[in-house]
Amino acid sequence: MNFMKNIPNLITCLNLFSGCLACVMALRGNYTGALFFVIMAAVFDFFDGFVARLLKAYSDIGKELDSLADVVSFGMAPGLVVYSFILSISTGLPFSDSMPFFAFLIPIFSAVRLAKFNIDTRQTTSFLGLPVPADGLFWCSLIPAIYSYTEGREILLLVILFCLIIVFCLLMISEIPMFSLKFKNYRWKGNEWRYALIILAIGFASFLHLFGISLTICMYILMSLFQPKEKA
Repeated sequence: MNFMKNIPNLITCLNLFSGCLACVMALRGNYTGALFFVIMAAVFDFFDGFVARLLKAYSDIGKELDSLADVVSFGMAPGLVVYSFILSISTGLPFSDSMPFFAFLIPIFSAVRLAKFNIDTRQTTSFLGLPVPADGLFWCSLIPAIYSYTEGREILLLVILFCLIIVFCLLMISEIPMFSLKFKNYRWKGNEWRYALIILAIGFASFLHLFGISLTICMYILMSLFQPKEKA
């Protein structure tokens, strides 16, 4: 019986392990590999909650372990991806030694966001602020998508990246209501926005490949701004 109750925690540990592997890939400059393991972490992050509900195996340690795993998988891993990328394109520019460290705002704000989430009783059926997994997927898909287009555009890309880092960090700790992708049922009514986002994600990924993932996250933010507000 105790083993069954710990199955969700085991899945959460697989999330953490995937995040660690994503960090290794980032340090090696293998951004596609990092994205793969972050996606795997997101899959495990979904299924630990799903299995916990299925087995009714909720626990305080499971909640805390989930947040700790998410800090690594969707905070530190994308932070290292962006750090490595900025380091590679800022060589020879002024302040090139210090610019890459700006990327570590991503894990810092991810940790703050998760800490707020753990003590916020309003976020039961929807979110307030950008969820950390969505932020992590944005960065880990954006970097390999633009990697081949950096030559001659280094300064422009750095300015864009710094602005995006600030915007997405603020979105994580904002009070903006954002809908959850968790389905209570699979009927169209009540899930219109979720299904619409899934359809858009498939279309974007089919035509835009890796960039389609980051664009899907942007569409998720925009749709959350215009959807009928759910009670958080």
